Amino acid sequence: MNVRRSAAVLAAVTVIGAATPAAAAPSPSPSQAFPSALYGDKDPKFDGVWRQSLALLAQDTVGEKPAAKSVQWLVRQQCEDGGFAAYRPDPTAACDAKTMLDTNATAAAVQALAALGGQDAVADKAVGWLKSVQNEDGGWGYAPGGASDTNSTSVVIGALTAAGEKPDQVDKGGKSPDDALLKLALPCGGDDDGAFAFQPDKKGELTANADATAAGVLGALGQGMVVKAGKKSDAGCADPRTPQQAAANGAAYLTQTLAKDDDHLTSALAGSDPQPDHGNTADAVVALAAQGETAQAGKSVRWLEKNSAGWAEQGGPAAYAQLIFAAHATGTNPRDFGGTDLVKQLNATGPAPQAPEQPSAADKKDDSDSTSDFFGVWWYVGVCLVAGIGIGFLFTGRRKSRQS
Repeated sequence: MNVRRSAAVLAAVTVIGAATPAAAAPSPSPSQAFPSALYGDKDPKFDGVWRQSLALLAQDTVGEKPAAKSVQWLVRQQCEDGGFAAYRPDPTAACDAKTMLDTNATAAAVQALAALGGQDAVADKAVGWLKSVQNEDGGWGYAPGGASDTNSTSVVIGALTAAGEKPDQVDKGGKSPDDALLKLALPCGGDDDGAFAFQPDKKGELTANADATAAGVLGALGQGMVVKAGKKSDAGCADPRTPQQAAANGAAYLTQTLAKDDDHLTSALAGSDPQPDHGNTADAVVALAAQGETAQAGKSVRWLEKNSAGWAEQGGPAAYAQLIFAAHATGTNPRDFGGTDLVKQLNATGPAPQAPEQPSAADKKDDSDSTSDFFGVWWYVGVCLVAGIGIGFLFTGRRKSRQS
């Protein structure tokens, strides 16, 4: 996810920058410290809101209550129209035409804030903005007006679901997000049958993309980043006339691809050998679990347990969050993930979560009084029973004396 996101961001900057050179968000100067409420210590220019959203969502998933200032930092990143940029160094400055709004960051923020609760107005405004920039084919691109892609469309679907919307009913010109995803799904009968493409190429052809497939499976199922194991479909690859069939096809492709590469996905930059792709493997685990393909999801999460520590340490909060989502989806303990406490590691990248609420002195007194009352009642009952038994023996003895 992180590799794909970085590539998408750079592509968007290149395309938009070609038309408006001043559109790129300013980068903090080397001497400028990053906000203390932000998770991670690397330049947030391209992923500040994204990684903050994933960090908060992951904390909520494992029962942690994020620091209030970290939630507030995310809220203050929102522009007046509801959208979020990747990062705004100065949230007090108004957004304008030069502010590069980001559908992925906005959708991630919605998923996090909806899960945390108490931020309905912020989430609703963000959803309104997402609807306003929906493409005519029913999908979304990384930047408003950009061609629809599987990853962006799917993360927006997750946001709509989290906000209580019905994604299949959010349409533009009669086209829904489902319509956009089905156009990006490869047909059955080829080497990569059932996979999703990121986008059509310049010739309009679709090329299988494992990360896009993981995202497409979740989008077709109408789910976000946090899932529980679903029900497996035994049907083979078939013409994806429905989102459910497209999800099943995509999961089958992921299963076959993972099995070929020792249960993990690989990626390769031009001129280099293929390398393990930990982030995309984690995304694939979540997608497979959601589709009910728990056997392969389990194998791949065990591979992550053995091999992802170094990658997560380098990747920071978003990487730890992805592993936590994979652990949650497969019922794996994120606090003992191959010997690593993912929750502790994530928390260490930013402000500590809020401490669990302790009962007040009055609550403790009430509990104590209740306990005392409880035992007091039974003590009284016990005394009465003993007294009754004694009296019974007394009367019995008197009756016997009279009879004799």
